[in-house]
Amino acid sequence: DYSQIELRIVASLAQDEKMIEIFKNHEDIHKATAAAINGVPLDQVTKEMRYAAKEVNFGVLYGMGSYGLSWRAKIPQGQAKDFINKYFTQFAGVKKYIDQTLQFAKQEGYVETLFGRRRYIPELKSDNFQLRSAGERMAINMPIQGTAADLMKMAMINVYDNVHKSKYKDDIKIILQVHDEIVLEVKKGLEDEVAKMVKETMETVAELRVPIEVVVHIGKRWGDLK
Repeated sequence: DYSQIELRIVASLAQDEKMIEIFKNHEDIHKATAAAINGVPLDQVTKEMRYAAKEVNFGVLYGMGSYGLSWRAKIPQGQAKDFINKYFTQFAGVKKYIDQTLQFAKQEGYVETLFGRRRYIPELKSDNFQLRSAGERMAINMPIQGTAADLMKMAMINVYDNVHKSKYKDDIKIILQVHDEIVLEVKKGLEDEVAKMVKETMETVAELRVPIEVVVHIGKRWGDLK
């Protein structure tokens, strides 16, 4: 499965220097975010700091505000607001990207993925505040999750092509795709070779500004791999 693909896409689309550096250094993005926001070294990041940073990292994808972070991270709303402000100070490229995306969406009426797939958002022109707010969240989220979905579709096509070019094609079955994962059934003894092929295929399906990383798990049942 793809490792933190949506955050890698955020870093790439936003061209945020700090986030790009974190991924290029193969650091734990949530721990590094917590260190940056709290102004502490990596080895002083607590579980609570990392958890709150993780909620902000993923909350950015959904346009989450201080109330949402307060509820999800179980911290006071004032602390959550301060946390988000510090986040956008540290990751100024992400803040600029969000602002520019919203401005573009309101002007043009749509947003698009890295590969040009569009989504029109008429809700942005609604007189209803809740609908308009939902439209703004869609505008922020769609280019990120849409790009991740595009990458996965491309990966499935390439994995399928490579499986059918393989001399072991009768011993490999693509079972299903779940979010950012591809599940395959492989004849015993071929696991390592097929895992290497799938990993390389998925990691080279496209080029971002940060490395695309794939984690492979091998087991008898999909449930055992979670």
